[in-house]
Amino acid sequence: YFSIGEVTPEGHFDFVRAREGGLDAPFMSIYIPSSYQETPGKSFALADSLIDMVEMLVSLQPDKAAIATSPDQIEEQFANGLISLPMGMENGSPVEGNLENLAHFHQRGVRYITLTHAKDNEICDSSYDTTRTWNGLSPFGESVVAEMNRLGIMVDISHVSDSAFYQAVDLTQAPVIASHSSSRYFTPTFERNMNDDMIRRVGENGGVIMINFGSYFLGGMDEPYWSQTKPELDAWMAENDGEYGSDEYNAFLAEREGASKDLHGTATLVADHIDRVVQLAGIDHVGFGSDYDGVSNVPNDMQDVTTYPVLIAELLKRGYTDEDIKKMCYGNLFRVWREVERVAAELQASPVTTG
Repeated sequence: YFSIGEVTPEGHFDFVRAREGGLDAPFMSIYIPSSYQETPGKSFALADSLIDMVEMLVSLQPDKAAIATSPDQIEEQFANGLISLPMGMENGSPVEGNLENLAHFHQRGVRYITLTHAKDNEICDSSYDTTRTWNGLSPFGESVVAEMNRLGIMVDISHVSDSAFYQAVDLTQAPVIASHSSSRYFTPTFERNMNDDMIRRVGENGGVIMINFGSYFLGGMDEPYWSQTKPELDAWMAENDGEYGSDEYNAFLAEREGASKDLHGTATLVADHIDRVVQLAGIDHVGFGSDYDGVSNVPNDMQDVTTYPVLIAELLKRGYTDEDIKKMCYGNLFRVWREVERVAAELQASPVTTG
């Protein structure tokens, strides 16, 4: 409960720091903890209330920000000196088994949906959950992907299991995004990241992988550390009935890391992951998916949204051109978003046949 119109004493983001870092269009995450899906109606209600909150932020500071639902709107708002606040939903549990709810959230401004979060849901399996309820997408999840294509909502495959990823990419008629995932090449035991074949498949699909800045996504904690820490986290989760990604989880992880800043790495790690995606899929398929305010630890020289120039300077040192960096900053995501809009218009214009 503090104003993001001024410099805030905590967190990674506010409008002032966004200006300093050159951040003009951060996606607001309509984040739904997996525990909410256990009570009917609870996920839907929280999603609506969080969208209300984003709308309130804009209504209180219309001279600073505006909600955006398309790349065209973002470009127009940028020209008018505003920060754009597009919205994505992290966890598809608010759909609650009813495809009509997708249209509701699209109407409210949601333009991507992360199919699940920390646990399997009605749509698909989670990379954090070993239950493997569906061994990928559920039958309902297949309908969700098709309806997202029809409505023009980007399919986000961050957080899903490997099987769910492959099934979603095979099924979708539009490019997918990984809104905040990094390369598993640097974190071999961390399934939440994407392996080399998955990265190639996103490239073939025309999608984009947005690199997560969290230190344990980057390998900043180094692999031996993570291999040792993961069992301890699992035991703590079981003992405390915890949830991956929750505030309690992040606090435990931060305590476990302690004051050892050498574990967090620097912007060079983010650039390493970008290099890997470019090597595997090409420059047209990588972007920035910071997960600011969604992770507890980030590289030492990328502590908040003021530090995007640090990453861009590192990329320039590595030989990336201005055009390459333009693609990473927004061009690749805009291309995918516009293609999702085009596919939706085409699908909506197609006659429905029954047999």
